Amino acid sequence: MSFKVFKNTVLLFVLALISCGSGNKSEDKVQNTEEMLRQAQHDNLDDKEIIVGANRTSEYLSLLKGKRVGVVANQTSVIFKNSRRNTNDRSYTHLVDSLIALKINVKKVFSPEHGFRGDVDAGEHVEDGIDKKTGLPLVSLYGNSKKTDPKDLDDIDILIFDIQDVGVRFYTYISTLHYIMEACAENNIPLIVLDRPNPNGNYVDGPTLEKEHQSFLGMHPIPLVHGMTIGEYAKMINGEKWLPNGNQCQITIIPCDHYTHETPYSLSIRPSPNLPNDQSIKLYPSLGLFEGTNVNAGRGTEFQFQRYGAPFLNPETMTFTYTPQSNFGAKYPKHKDKLCYGEDLSNAEVNEEMTLKWIIKAYENSTDKSKFFLTDGFTKHAGTTTLQKQIESGMSEADIKATWQKDLEQFKITRAKYLIYN
Repeated sequence: MSFKVFKNTVLLFVLALISCGSGNKSEDKVQNTEEMLRQAQHDNLDDKEIIVGANRTSEYLSLLKGKRVGVVANQTSVIFKNSRRNTNDRSYTHLVDSLIALKINVKKVFSPEHGFRGDVDAGEHVEDGIDKKTGLPLVSLYGNSKKTDPKDLDDIDILIFDIQDVGVRFYTYISTLHYIMEACAENNIPLIVLDRPNPNGNYVDGPTLEKEHQSFLGMHPIPLVHGMTIGEYAKMINGEKWLPNGNQCQITIIPCDHYTHETPYSLSIRPSPNLPNDQSIKLYPSLGLFEGTNVNAGRGTEFQFQRYGAPFLNPETMTFTYTPQSNFGAKYPKHKDKLCYGEDLSNAEVNEEMTLKWIIKAYENSTDKSKFFLTDGFTKHAGTTTLQKQIESGMSEADIKATWQKDLEQFKITRAKYLIYN
C-alpha cells in the first residue's frame, strides 16, 4: 500500500468518527467534515486503476448468453490484461476475440470511420467485407450510408457498442452512436454501451451547434467540447429525445470503475490514425478547426494535430517549416509535397480549454486571406457560421469566447442530468 493510500485510509477513518460524533457540533463543522471526507475518498480513487467497461465482463456476459450478438467496434475495443494506469503496458485482447473465446455467438461486426482495424484515412469510405482473423462479416457504418440497414439486423438479438471517444463534437464516433441507437430503437434491439473514459472529459468549451448546421460532424446542440463519456452521451441522446419521433433506445451502460471527470487518462491505442499521442488528443479540440480551412494540421507528418502550416502563411512570422507527404492515415494530405510555413506545437503547454489563438494567428498571418477558409467545411466543424465571421472581423479570442458563455452554462445544466461520474 502506498503512503498516500495509507494516509487517506487513516484520514477516512478519523473523519468518519468525527462525522458520527458530530451531533453536538455546529452544522457548519459537520458540512466541513463531509466535504473533507469526500475529498479523501477522491484522493483514494486517484491511486486506483481505471477499469474500462469492456473489462467488467461479469456485468454484461450474462446479457449475451444464448443471444445472437452484433458488435460496433474498432481497434480501441479491447479488454486490458493488466493495470490500465500503466500506459507502457499494451497487453490486451480485442473484445471480439474475447467474446468468441468465451463462446458468445458473435454474428457480425459494425465498423465506424477509419474501419474495424483503424487504418482507413479520415473521410475515406469504409467498405463492407470479412475480417481476416475471425471470418466475421464486417458491416460499414461509414460508407454509402452512416446508418445500418434493417436487413443487417435480421440475425441480431442484441448489440454492443465499444469505441474509445475523445470528447469532441466533430469526432464522428458519437454520430455513429446516434445512428446505432436510432436503428436499435426502430428494430426493438437492446444496446449495451461499454463505457470508456474521455481524455478531454474535464471541461466543456467551444461554440454550440446550431440546428441548421447539423451534419455527421455534429448532430445535436452540444458544444464543440462536451465533457462527457460516450455512455453519458448515450444517456443524453435518450433523455433529450434526440432520436427521430422522440424514440428511445433500450440501453444498458456498463460504466468505468475508479474514474471521475478529473482523472487524467492516457490512451495506449490510437483512437484514429491521426491522433497518435496525448498531445495530439489534447490539441485536437483547437487544431481540429483547421480541418475546415486550407491550412494543414500536421496530416502527412508524424506530428498530426501538433503543428499547422500552409504555403500561404507569412514565412517572416511563421518560421517553422515542414512538408506534408503521404503516410499512414493520410494518403493525400493538404499541400502534399509542398513546403508549409507554420508553428510547431508538439511541446506546447495545453490548458484545460479549447483555444482559438492558433487559428486566429494563422488567419492574421495569411498572405492571401481569401485562401484561408473552406466555408462549408468550417461551418460544419464549428457548428455555426458566426465563428468564421468573428475571426474575419478581427475579434479577439476573449471577445469571441464571451459569446459562447450563455449556451455553455445552459448545456452544463442539461449535461449534469446525465453524468455517471463525479
